[in-house]
Amino acid sequence: MMGKRKVRRGGGGGGAGVAAATAFVCAVGMSAAPGRAQAAPREPTPGAGAESGAGSEGAAGPASAGSSLQEVHKKVQGLYRKAEAATDAYNLAREKQARQEKRIVKIAQSVVKAEKRMTGLRKRAGAVARAQYRNGGIPPEAQLLLGDDPESFLDDITLARKGQQATRGLMNQLEKTQATLDRYAKAATREWERLDSSRAKKAAARKEIRAKLAKAKRLESRLKAKERERLRQLEEEQQRQAQTTWLGSGILRKIGGKGTSRGLRAVDFATAQLGKDYVWGAEGPDTYDCSGLTQRAWAVGGRSIPRTSQEQWRQLPRVSVERMRPGDLIIYFKDASHVGMYVGDGAIIHAPRPGRQITVAGAGSMPILGVVRPDGSEG
Repeated sequence: MMGKRKVRRGGGGGGAGVAAATAFVCAVGMSAAPGRAQAAPREPTPGAGAESGAGSEGAAGPASAGSSLQEVHKKVQGLYRKAEAATDAYNLAREKQARQEKRIVKIAQSVVKAEKRMTGLRKRAGAVARAQYRNGGIPPEAQLLLGDDPESFLDDITLARKGQQATRGLMNQLEKTQATLDRYAKAATREWERLDSSRAKKAAARKEIRAKLAKAKRLESRLKAKERERLRQLEEEQQRQAQTTWLGSGILRKIGGKGTSRGLRAVDFATAQLGKDYVWGAEGPDTYDCSGLTQRAWAVGGRSIPRTSQEQWRQLPRVSVERMRPGDLIIYFKDASHVGMYVGDGAIIHAPRPGRQITVAGAGSMPILGVVRPDGSEG
């Protein structure tokens, strides 16, 4: 794991500065010269190094006959990828749940106001009914005709009309307020149903995450210390080879965008988090998952962005890799299950996976789905 190094934040098209090159070489562990790939370390058969007494994984376990460390690596990586995809589902469900809970609170507050209004209207309606009762239940029109004061007849007609209008207005308000309460009741029912759905999805995602992480840890725990170190080397070598291929395409000669003030603030924040642990579902300040880091960094940069890498890919403006600049987010894998922040010179800062720390890595070290720009309106 590399320490906290200053990352050069300018364009990536030219030669790297000393500080950026140092960070890049430490992270990627290779020369940036295209076409050079180091040989993968030779792998022992993990059966010889498996610890006794470990829980059984059946045919999937590293102690299976003929199983190589390469196969273990593939299984572990697959489990962590699935856990990361489930983490996105968990984060999205949690975000929806929070929004739905807020909407339910607002509906409840509106219901309270409507019920207070209804109480007042009912009191007024009751007063009208009591007045009619005191008059023997005779309508105002009949009382007018039966009156014995011709001089006040016209005035009484005017008052009667006003009374009728007031009564009709009162009844209309009662009907509208009742309709509003009925509408709130239906809205609350819908929100509760959505909330229950979000909670169920969140619980299912949490269960899947824990199961995948536990299985990956069991697979790794069966290996001796040397084999676990070889597993890490194998992971890093895979990333180095992917980065070498990406650089070999000459892509850095095309990337020369300069970061905006917002983007550079986001990069500064991400850089300050180097070395902190990855924890699924975490949003800081001490631990992060991949999209928790990018969301928080851009909040510091002055922009609110979606919580998950999948929603960041779906909602944020997209740009080509050639137009990429520091602060942009690179979305990885076909299911958009991982995200890193481009910091220039062909490198990203990201939170890789459980058991790893926030680090600098090659931007091409994983399969790139595309690039999104949180401050897309700026340049």
